[in-house]
Amino acid sequence: MNGRASSQEETDTTGGHRGRLRRRLLDGGPAGFLDYELIEYLLALTIPRVDTKPLAKRLLQDFGGIGPLLSARAETLRNEGLTDSTVAALKIAEATALRMLEARIEGQPVLSSWEALGDYLHAAMAHRRTEEVRILFLNAKNTLIANEALWQGSVDEASVHVREVIARAIALGATALIIVHNHPSGDASPSQQDIRLTRDLVDAGRHMKISVHDHVIVGAQGRTSMRAMGLI
Repeated sequence: MNGRASSQEETDTTGGHRGRLRRRLLDGGPAGFLDYELIEYLLALTIPRVDTKPLAKRLLQDFGGIGPLLSARAETLRNEGLTDSTVAALKIAEATALRMLEARIEGQPVLSSWEALGDYLHAAMAHRRTEEVRILFLNAKNTLIANEALWQGSVDEASVHVREVIARAIALGATALIIVHNHPSGDASPSQQDIRLTRDLVDAGRHMKISVHDHVIVGAQGRTSMRAMGLI
């Protein structure tokens, strides 16, 4: 009897709290929500009859914030004891946020929407724990025609990757490109390998009439434009 009453009380308390979160979200929008409340509600969608606030706070602390949490690989999230349903809820939140940011630059000249592009790149890449190299391919009007992650890992094997980038640009009919990669350390300062790859790309592109507008390095601490630094 006492066990059933205790269980019913827990369900009522949890359900009431979730109901209040839901009403706040529907009536006032997400602006007033703290990070842990957003994650708490996402977790609650797939974890019934359990107070998800402690788990939300622990995950944010373990990963260092909402950005690194949502950007984490599915396998990493599973290692935290999360089910596939819960992992999927977190990943669809990430995908939705990225899609909204990406929509701000679709169909727009990239160079005139630079801040929007920077916001998208930061959200997509700054919190990754592995290095990824992404190429933005542009047409003659500097409009984005393809946004592709061409490889993961370091940029040390520059000569091989330069050929891949130029070949892909030709296949897409691109006349310009922007190379982007992240530094998992958080420091967005260019390395010597980054500078060498950029110059090799500029040289190779010149022969094929493909311009390299910039090489952007993204880190948790910010982002760096090698063109703004005078390195292109």
